[in-house]
Amino acid sequence: MNAIAKAIDALNEGFGRLIAPLLAVITIIVIYDISMRFLVGRPSDWAFDVTKMLFGAHFMLMAAFALRHHAHVEVDVVKRLLSRRKQAALELLGYLIFFVPFIWLLITYGWAFFERSFSRGETTYGMVSLPVYPIKGVIMVAAVLILLQAVAIVIRATQQLREETA
Repeated sequence: MNAIAKAIDALNEGFGRLIAPLLAVITIIVIYDISMRFLVGRPSDWAFDVTKMLFGAHFMLMAAFALRHHAHVEVDVVKRLLSRRKQAALELLGYLIFFVPFIWLLITYGWAFFERSFSRGETTYGMVSLPVYPIKGVIMVAAVLILLQAVAIVIRATQQLREETA
C-alpha cells in the first residue's frame, strides 16, 4: 500500500512541476497584452481569453500538487492538540465523509460539463473563437489527480492507525 501512495505522490509531484511554469507563460501573455494597449492603442483580440483559460487550467491542475504538500486550508488548530492516532482517525473521517464525495460530484458533474461543451463545439465569445472544451476537460483531469492524492493520504492515515494499535 505504501508503494501505491508513493507512486501517487510521484505522479502529482511530477505533474505539478510540469504545470508550474505555465504561470510564466501566462505572465508573458499578459505583458504582451498590456504592451499592445500602450504601444498600439488596443489590446490583442486573443490574449484575455487565453490567459483566463490558462490561469483556470493552472489553478485546477496545481490543486493535487498543493494537496500533496499540505498547502490547502486545514483545521490544524484543533488537529495538533490530538494524539497521532486521533489525528489519523480525524483525517480518515474527513476525507471519507467530506472530501471523497465532493470529488466524486466534481468528476460526475465535471464530465457532463465537459461532454456538453465538446458536443456543442463550444467556443469563446471574443473576436477569436477559441475552443472551450479542452479547458473544461481539465476539470476532469484535476479531479482525478486530486482523488488519487486523497487515496494516498487515506492510505497513510490507515497505516498510521495500524502502527499506533500495534
